Amino acid sequence: MSEDNQQPTSIQITNTEEEWFEEQVRRSVMVTTFDKFVDLVDKIYNWGRRNSVWPLGFGLACCAIEMICTSASRFDISRFGMELFRASPRQADLMIVSGTVTKKMVPAIVRLYNQMAEPKYVLAMGACASAGGPFKEGYNVVSGLDKFIPIDVYVPGCPPTPQALLNGLIQLQKKIDKQSIREVAWYRKGESEGVPDPVLGPDLFDARRVEEITELSRDPEKLAARAVKIQTKAETKHAEKK
Repeated sequence: MSEDNQQPTSIQITNTEEEWFEEQVRRSVMVTTFDKFVDLVDKIYNWGRRNSVWPLGFGLACCAIEMICTSASRFDISRFGMELFRASPRQADLMIVSGTVTKKMVPAIVRLYNQMAEPKYVLAMGACASAGGPFKEGYNVVSGLDKFIPIDVYVPGCPPTPQALLNGLIQLQKKIDKQSIREVAWYRKGESEGVPDPVLGPDLFDARRVEEITELSRDPEKLAARAVKIQTKAETKHAEKK
């Protein structure tokens, strides 16, 4: 390039040292609002949490075999930063409930869920954990774990394939990306309330419905009407199957 075509370097002349200092601050320091700063923190925070989700494997039936396959080398769950299956709920971020959930097992699941530190997530793997599956009409099977603890991702199937589980984990990562520290419950003031343990007696009932159940039991007419309603519903289902 010839000397005639060279552009002269622009030189900014300041009158005082204060003007020079203000100019350097303007160039070097990012001036922003609090909301923009929180958005930046959210992206960094969510990036770290999204790629370091440690699962708590809770295998209850045949779906657990597919979950184990997903953690092996062929499907390589470690690509998503989720290969560290923990044996303790206090070291886990994600509970993967895979298999048939019986009434006797629900109190243990709720207890382990309460022992997990925030932020925590639950993935219901398979038709049984999601809605009861083929054993929904069984006397000892819970028709959906979401009646007792909040579920973040449902993975349908009987059992789901490892690819389906990986897709569910990707959906969980997308959910984490959308969260903000301004909205999530674990950054609010005060202690977060745990989920009460269900009581296992003649049948399983949610401790949050104690007042409703007590009031219903005091009125024999309402109790009898409820029993008739349940019986009619069961007979209708069996008639439709025939």
